[in-house]
Amino acid sequence: MSAPNKTLLVDISSEPPQAAYQDLWEVLKAFNVSAVGHCENFPFAVLLRDPDTRAVVGGVWGRSVWDSFYVDMLVAPEGRRGEGLGGDLLAQVEAEARTRGCRNLWLDTFAFQARPFYEKLGFRVFGQIDGPKPMFPRYFMIKDLV
Repeated sequence: MSAPNKTLLVDISSEPPQAAYQDLWEVLKAFNVSAVGHCENFPFAVLLRDPDTRAVVGGVWGRSVWDSFYVDMLVAPEGRRGEGLGGDLLAQVEAEARTRGCRNLWLDTFAFQARPFYEKLGFRVFGQIDGPKPMFPRYFMIKDLV
């Protein structure tokens, strides 16, 4: 016989504690593991820092899970765009993804961001969300590695 349902506390916040993200991830991960097996999320970052202040001024942040690599953020420093830094960062991500045995890289970008840049690097659109300009459409892009 199962225990009676308890009323759950609801905590709504527009500034949730950072630790709550990890707590919620653990709940989701437990479900995913019960459904399909391993669900490890392996982060990866290449950070570009100001040589004087050591402040992060750009870089790339992503993670691999289930043999796929998601690029969460790619930022070239203001004033340094167009110098090839973005391509260099993605080349490092691709090399790491291949080392990890990933089948693809994927990311999303908005209309005002970098779709042509990603297409030059071999990404293609696999999904799109429409909405008001100039933010939308939002493109979901993938690059096959196998």
